[in-house]
Amino acid sequence: MPGADVTLTDTSLFVLLEKVRKHETIYKQAGAVHGCALATTGGEILMFVEDVGRHNAVDAIAGFMWLDGIDGSDKLFYTTGRLTSEMVIKCAQMRIPFLVSRSGLTQMGHEIAGKVGITMLGRASGKHYLAFTGKERLVKTASVTQVRQPMYSRSVGRWRH
Repeated sequence: MPGADVTLTDTSLFVLLEKVRKHETIYKQAGAVHGCALATTGGEILMFVEDVGRHNAVDAIAGFMWLDGIDGSDKLFYTTGRLTSEMVIKCAQMRIPFLVSRSGLTQMGHEIAGKVGITMLGRASGKHYLAFTGKERLVKTASVTQVRQPMYSRSVGRWRH
């Protein structure tokens, strides 16, 4: 289980989300690209990569981590794309315990994140997020947190909020 003893405060998450929002990006100029960031659990962006393919951006960060000898076990990975099984597997390979997206997730991504012990947060924007897995690693410190725990209905195969 990656970073089993590492926690994330909602204040740090909100700081990161604000930094990502204000970050000058190709997306703001041209659109149609995905962004990924490697960050500390304190909200500091260590790397930010954009590419037309979200997996290219993930792979670039993985490569930089390998080249620079960066340990992911106390880091957070942010992406603008969906949290798919491939995204979760790549984070697990990088030993990153927190996977955050402004977007949603897939059922298989959710299942794998639960099995490998990754804390998965989706629909993260401003002071809002959905905690899908690993909520025991989250520490509430902010006074204006709006966290909803999504429920999965197996009978219809849809997320309910």
